[in-house]
Amino acid sequence: MQKRKLGNSNLEVSALGLGCMGMSFSYGPAGDKQEMISLLRAAVERGITFFDTAEVYGPFTNEELVGEALSSVRDQVVIATKFGFKLDPNGGPKWIGLDSRPGHIKQVAEGSLKRLKIDAIDLFYQHRVDPDVPIEDVAGAVKDLIQEGKVKHFGLSEAAAKTIRRAHAIQPVTAVQSEYSLWTRGPEAEVLPTLEELGIGFVPYSPLGKGFLTGKMDENTKFESTDFRSNLPRFTPEALKANQALVDLLGNIAQRKKATPAQIALAWLLAQKPWIVPIPGTTKLHRLEENIGAVSLELTPDDLREIESAASKIKVEGARYPEAIERMTGL
Repeated sequence: MQKRKLGNSNLEVSALGLGCMGMSFSYGPAGDKQEMISLLRAAVERGITFFDTAEVYGPFTNEELVGEALSSVRDQVVIATKFGFKLDPNGGPKWIGLDSRPGHIKQVAEGSLKRLKIDAIDLFYQHRVDPDVPIEDVAGAVKDLIQEGKVKHFGLSEAAAKTIRRAHAIQPVTAVQSEYSLWTRGPEAEVLPTLEELGIGFVPYSPLGKGFLTGKMDENTKFESTDFRSNLPRFTPEALKANQALVDLLGNIAQRKKATPAQIALAWLLAQKPWIVPIPGTTKLHRLEENIGAVSLELTPDDLREIESAASKIKVEGARYPEAIERMTGL
């Protein structure tokens, strides 16, 4: 497995990470716990060293799963988790708002450390920017945690370029995580140039378009009510049909390269910048192995130009999220 450094930091991780959310949350019923533990350990055996979770996934159950699965290989892995949501005090499964007050951040860190069975969080992201708390206060709280040895690196998720700059001035930001793929290219305008300038790594989540770019769905695909894609504008039958052109493009190149559409989508991301580390999620071993295959797939400058030229002619239909959630992103 190739390694990459997240920006100018000394944080070195596998070129591909593993997003763990779907193992317990969001994409239908949670996976079988023992199967998911086996999958996480199989990822380590195959060279993946970068694992992504959050307290809100479950809530809590995903961190507990990752903690249990990886405690025996703690010295080989980098574990990223997140703070910033206000959870239902009655223990409900839904978050009820944002909360990045410094006291709350420190409280979340303590809970995450216990659930993950670790002494320090390798990378602690603000999950979403909280409009009610100055980003300087957030960065200051994480700086305190770093000085206490409870956190090693600071990250932001779905933050705008100006926010990233303000945070970075207080506590250097190691990585920014946002949705980025061939069908979600918002970060290219301002975020990626800012990260390059400041020496910050980039971690694309949903690099396979929440499964769409694998070529395994069409307008007839049905989602269970527990699958959050059932509420996303981009996953209506009309949008799925309209966006099929993007999958066809990946499929054509995949055929030529003796690869799969998913591998082309991931290889395209890896080819954008040497400090980009995608974190596709999966609950299946064969998908994990397919994704890992993308790391050794070489896209030539001609391939990349062809993808760029064809993709620029395809208009992606449907918003990423319902409006209320979209408003919480800073892009």
